[in-house]
Amino acid sequence: KIAQGLIKLMDEDKTFVLENNKETHQQILKGLGDQHIDVIVSKLKNKFGVDISFEAPKVPYREAIRKKVSVEGKHKKQSGGHGQYGHVKMDFEPCNDQDFVFAESIFGGSVPKNFWPAVEKGIREAMEHGVLAGYPLVGLKATLTDGSYHDVDSNELSFKMAARLAYKAGIPQASPVLLEPICSLKVLIPDSYMGDVIGDLNKRRGRIMGMNPVEGGQQEILAEAPMAELTDYAITLRSMTQGRGSFESEFIRYDEAPAPVQEKVIAENKARMEALGD
Repeated sequence: KIAQGLIKLMDEDKTFVLENNKETHQQILKGLGDQHIDVIVSKLKNKFGVDISFEAPKVPYREAIRKKVSVEGKHKKQSGGHGQYGHVKMDFEPCNDQDFVFAESIFGGSVPKNFWPAVEKGIREAMEHGVLAGYPLVGLKATLTDGSYHDVDSNELSFKMAARLAYKAGIPQASPVLLEPICSLKVLIPDSYMGDVIGDLNKRRGRIMGMNPVEGGQQEILAEAPMAELTDYAITLRSMTQGRGSFESEFIRYDEAPAPVQEKVIAENKARMEALGD
């Protein structure tokens, strides 16, 4: 009912968008500000009899590692008939220019070539869930250095599982950190509100990158701030500037999150996982 109602309302009003965020599994409603969203909510209730409630959009954090580790993973299973056997030794290290690089430095046939793609696939799948708070791991170089196989019991699944075991053993030892998305901001305000707006951006862990005077006694503030700190910025800016301020923001990169932020996000994830377990 919600989706049907919003689709019909979008036919009338082209200025709002409904999108499904595949990473956070949230339905995101984007409009021209909270008043615009309030109007959409009222129309949904009056025309289609649907009540909706909102929660803050989840922040798409990432995880990364900060040091090199060497580990091994061995998957061995015997259950009558053919068993399963896969054994890998791997180096994991940070890689800043790409999300994932797979390499091998094997001498001899300790792990046959036909199993290398299975090792790579095992790591790729494991990277979808980091070890700190379950967010995707990025910037990883994984090098297959050694291992062993069994003529009968080794297969692709066995080596995929061995790679996953190596990942689970190695990443916690590699100084994992949480990365947060950083946005660039362009804020346009009347001169007289400059002090208040800059003070507020500082509270949001923002960095002022520059200021440009604009015609009509206005200032353009260029800044960077974490996405997590900007969920209510439209409301705050409007109230600080009596509706005369506006801003644009866009994602630019990931940076390492400060320790208190990492601790908070990890604790929230732990509580969520415990709740799901219950």
